[in-house]
Amino acid sequence: MDAITETARLLSSLRDVWDEEAVDELDHALQSAARAVDDGADDELVLAAALHDIAHSPLFDAAAALRHDQTAQDWLTPRFGERVGWLAGQHVAAKRYLVATDPTYGAALTPTSLASLQAQGGADVEPTLVEHAWWPDALRLRRYDDAAKDPDADATVTIDDVLAIAERVARQSES
Repeated sequence: MDAITETARLLSSLRDVWDEEAVDELDHALQSAARAVDDGADDELVLAAALHDIAHSPLFDAAAALRHDQTAQDWLTPRFGERVGWLAGQHVAAKRYLVATDPTYGAALTPTSLASLQAQGGADVEPTLVEHAWWPDALRLRRYDDAAKDPDADATVTIDDVLAIAERVARQSES
């Protein structure tokens, strides 16, 4: 199965999978991508935003969901390149960083996100990540993630839009 077909299958499997109270994982993925598009993000960042929580899919086992950030990185990197995988893989570290460095950030998190923060180790700053060239985009992705939990949001990005972006990124990563 090729990367685009696998991605379509994974995205579709996120319908009616609930991690947050307000939106299912598919709507969360599409809203994350829409926030990235609205922010003028490049295709790799939009794709990472859309696919950062793919490990919540029932197509992965429970162990994959426990380390969903690493699972996303491991799944995305060989299909869409190092940057897409790395960005998706750092969305938990970015949350931990923002809680540690921005006094207002934690107060804006949903109860589900606050609970998962504790399971993920709580507030923390990992100096090697902060120094990484892609770290600013990892923080942007985290902000898209946080803003993608609105049950009343219009669907401005569709699965087909994400797949078109995935095709462009896959072609680019092959060259």
